[in-house]
Amino acid sequence: MKIGIFGGTFDPPHLGHFLAAVDAAEALELDRVVWLPAARQPLKGGDAAAPEHRLAMATLAAGLDPRFSVDPMELERGGLSFMVESLRAFRERHQDAALFLLLGTDAASLLPKWREPEAIREMAQVVVLTRGGDGGLLPPGARALPTRRVDISATEIRERVKAGRSIRGFVTDDVAAYIAANGLYR
Repeated sequence: MKIGIFGGTFDPPHLGHFLAAVDAAEALELDRVVWLPAARQPLKGGDAAAPEHRLAMATLAAGLDPRFSVDPMELERGGLSFMVESLRAFRERHQDAALFLLLGTDAASLLPKWREPEAIREMAQVVVLTRGGDGGLLPPGARALPTRRVDISATEIRERVKAGRSIRGFVTDDVAAYIAANGLYR
């Protein structure tokens, strides 16, 4: 079995996340892509939405593809989220699976600062999802995987919601409805 691990804050999950996960699943012939919402990332600031909202939105977004699922392990563990701990848990659960850690270029550039980057590389093939040739320098041992360029950012979505502007075409309809129903990002 080949499993892609797709971590992030997903604040909110948007169509760029979804399409990158689809591209990775197809190019790497993954059996599953597990979306892994972070509780708190040590190298990022605070989140605008509570963890339970980000988990619910990731579940809605991932639900559009039967190959995708969401794992709440980092939220259940609480505190700072360290990928090395999550990969150890995946390795215990799926001892014979090939694991692929799917990272965007921003996250990949910070990989040397993560806790135990060597252990991460030993447990999973690091795959950097490059958008439209934005590969830059890859971390040692990482593989570049070109994906389609989708200029959507979670920051822009949060700003649009705060300004009362439409987010149609940025997120799935279910995620947009969830944001509205729960008054997120206002």
